Amino acid sequence: MLSFNSKKQLSEFLAEDIGKEDITSALLSKKKISVKIISRESAIIAGVKHAKEIFKLKGSNVKILKKDGSKIKPKDTIMIISGESENILMCERTALNLLTRMSGIATQTNKLVKKIPKKTKLYATRKTAPGLRYFDKEAVEIGGGKKHRLRLDEMVMIKDNHIAVENSLLLLIKKAKKKYKKFEVEVENTSDAILAAKEGSRIIMLDNFTPFQIRKTIKVLKEQKLRNQVLLEASGGINSKNITKYGKTGVDIISIGSITNSVIGIDLSLEI
Repeated sequence: MLSFNSKKQLSEFLAEDIGKEDITSALLSKKKISVKIISRESAIIAGVKHAKEIFKLKGSNVKILKKDGSKIKPKDTIMIISGESENILMCERTALNLLTRMSGIATQTNKLVKKIPKKTKLYATRKTAPGLRYFDKEAVEIGGGKKHRLRLDEMVMIKDNHIAVENSLLLLIKKAKKKYKKFEVEVENTSDAILAAKEGSRIIMLDNFTPFQIRKTIKVLKEQKLRNQVLLEASGGINSKNITKYGKTGVDIISIGSITNSVIGIDLSLEI
């Protein structure tokens, strides 16, 4: 499995924003300053350790006042940064962008987690911005959710287009069983869910099922003594307005793409 170097990624984010040089900050007189990042709204803060690393890349000192996962309110100070003015200001936007995004994800995740039973887990999906998946999924975890798989090499997940290409769900399951002990299957009806359970799928994604269809499927799985053998995941069309209904169906997992692909950032500001 490939390792992820967050420091290298953060350095690339910063280099992307700076280019050859921050020609505006270069106009400033050489002086040391102290600044703070504050919140303008209530939220769950996330990405603090990464923001700290961004400022440290240019030699600044950082004191964290609100750790990842902390509840914040308007006017709260998240961190204090001290160092050369030019170095701090060239890092400002990159650090704030990551903090804003990750905090938005963590806050939205936390709101959704509170709407479902504790035994039901909220999972992120792979619907993330390229280059930001590690940070997006970490933010979900900070907000109380689960990462699910980060990459395609972590677990087999047989989806609708795989089935369409092979033209046989059963054949794909048999191929998966020969190589892997654990795999997930996406299904669109109860009969395929039963097939997947009988053939040894550990996780079954009920794609675009209504709460009524999920309860019906669970009933059939129980009748055939298959329910305890699988984890059931509800996915598709789930949002803040209907997630409670899905949580009451008895599924083990609810996955929602919008928490990472439709992010509403938290309003944060750097003040001198």
